[in-house]
Amino acid sequence: MSGSRNYAIVTAAYWGFTLTDGALRMLVLLHFYKLGYSPFTLAFLFLLYEAAGVLANLVGGWLATRHGISRMLAIGLSLQIAGFLLLSPGWTAAMSVAWVVLAQGICGVAKDLTKTASKSAIKLTAGDASGRLFRWVAWFTGSKNAMKGFGFFLGGLLLEALGFRGALWTMAALLGCVLAGVLAFVPPLMGRAKASKSLRELFAKSRGVNLLAAARVVLFGARDVWFVVGVPVFLYSSGWTFTMVGAFLALWTIGYGLVQAIAPSLVRRSEDGLSTEVPAARLWSALLALVTIGLATAVVLDVPSLDWVVVGGLAVFGFAFAVNSSIHSYLVLAYAGSEKAAEDVGFYYAANALGRFGGTLLSGLLYQWGGLFATLCGAATMLAVCWAVTLLLPTDRAQA
Repeated sequence: MSGSRNYAIVTAAYWGFTLTDGALRMLVLLHFYKLGYSPFTLAFLFLLYEAAGVLANLVGGWLATRHGISRMLAIGLSLQIAGFLLLSPGWTAAMSVAWVVLAQGICGVAKDLTKTASKSAIKLTAGDASGRLFRWVAWFTGSKNAMKGFGFFLGGLLLEALGFRGALWTMAALLGCVLAGVLAFVPPLMGRAKASKSLRELFAKSRGVNLLAAARVVLFGARDVWFVVGVPVFLYSSGWTFTMVGAFLALWTIGYGLVQAIAPSLVRRSEDGLSTEVPAARLWSALLALVTIGLATAVVLDVPSLDWVVVGGLAVFGFAFAVNSSIHSYLVLAYAGSEKAAEDVGFYYAANALGRFGGTLLSGLLYQWGGLFATLCGAATMLAVCWAVTLLLPTDRAQA
């Protein structure tokens, strides 16, 4: 089976997974906000979902190397279906928060096992051509996030049309079809290699991967510190309806994904795959920090039509963040070794999950403490750290 066909099959499988994962996020957020949960409690519901991803990425990368990518895709999809079914009983407003957190944790493991396996497959199918690797990574990541945006819309639609339980059963059935496709068409031994034998070997990544992982922690923490709780609750409190809030988050995510997909045309390419791409990562990190500082200034000055100013500012933020994230997603594969690419990718996305965990926690805490201004200040601080770390990224293969 050709590399292009494998790439297409893995991408389609992850599309189906991401569609339901985005819908799940919106289902849980809207359903439990309607039940009267506070901003911090809403953030808490997602904490195990994010925290589970740290271990899932590390272990998932090692398992994908040891047992093959197909098997890890199947396990990830199966766990997501199990998480949906755990959430499906008809609970009342007195629902146990611990039960919801547990089910979300299972879904978090599922997401990161599936993502690690999918992105490792790209490294294997694209080969050594850096131009093709960047294009394939950008399209995969961008289309995946666009699909997540459609998932936000789907979650709101299903919640309104079928109710919480009916929506979960529908999504479980959809993922069952995706699982059958993975088992039928993805080569069972794809990506299998000699795995690391110790924790020391598993964590002893290249300098480039280690630095990029550190940058990824604060990059995604900076996004989720306003995205998870802060902005949705701010817009709702400003008079927006649930439908309007969900539509904005969906459009933002779809637009973010589309920009990610075209990122290779916005970044000057180099023969070695690093010498112009790394400076681009530094530039876009600096732009992100400046945009966030500008937004925080607008909030503290309480400019007229503040909700629409925030929406416009976040559109600019989304554009810069999409390009930056796409460059990072390419660089980790450029730095990763071919033999244990799944382990390198898993380590990197464990850092990604750690950043999301911190951002999710701070989103609820900072918004409850200081409103949208506090969440934007937290994001700006993280982005400044991200920019500082990218200054240390190696720009040639020998340093990496």
